Amino acid sequence: MSEIEAGHEVSHEARRHEGLHELIDTVALLRAPGGCPWDADQTHESLVQYLVEECWELIDAIEAGDRAEMIEELGDVLYQVLFHADIAAHTDGERYDIDDVARHMTAKMVSRHPHVFGDREAHTAADVVAFWDDLKKDEKPHRTSVLDGVPRGMPALALAQKLLGKAERVSVTVADVPAPVDRETAVSPATEAELGRMLLELVESARAQGIDAERALRGAVRDLEDEVRRAERASTVEA
Repeated sequence: MSEIEAGHEVSHEARRHEGLHELIDTVALLRAPGGCPWDADQTHESLVQYLVEECWELIDAIEAGDRAEMIEELGDVLYQVLFHADIAAHTDGERYDIDDVARHMTAKMVSRHPHVFGDREAHTAADVVAFWDDLKKDEKPHRTSVLDGVPRGMPALALAQKLLGKAERVSVTVADVPAPVDRETAVSPATEAELGRMLLELVESARAQGIDAERALRGAVRDLEDEVRRAERASTVEA
């Protein structure tokens, strides 16, 4: 019995995951000789755009609370993972498959949860966060900065929110960053640098209040979309 099964009883039905194995076989069939020429031509690099799109579509489904859409979009994201793993399994110099990915992730999660799989104690989520950084340092000793590992390809607002959290760990705040203008006299941004500074301060204020700035902006954008659609419907009725 594995460590996970020892700590949590798993049913025989749950262990089989027939649908998952069927999807893995489908990916392999599509990429095999005689399968789909488009699938066979793809690389890790060519699939990046689709991975990004699928992740954002999943976020839309989550925010909409649509169960059917979530099932579909989770499947699309899962398919991307399986697709990359199949490419690697048939690429010289890589040669890993979805089982290698899964085993690595299991080992990582076991290591990250010593309060579940070991003898460390954590009674709240805050307790876990308090020692998570130490665990990450042990796993990745080559990272010498709190900024190492932060993906710069994130949307700017989400990146700002992430970096503010990292900066806080080394006692750096927005006040420590040189401002492009005197904030006491500036009423509205006149330059891109000034606007950037104002946005950064807004994100910092949101974090201090426990507000997710990215989600807040997306919510406001959805409200705007609703207004546009209402205006379009009204215009159609008047016509």
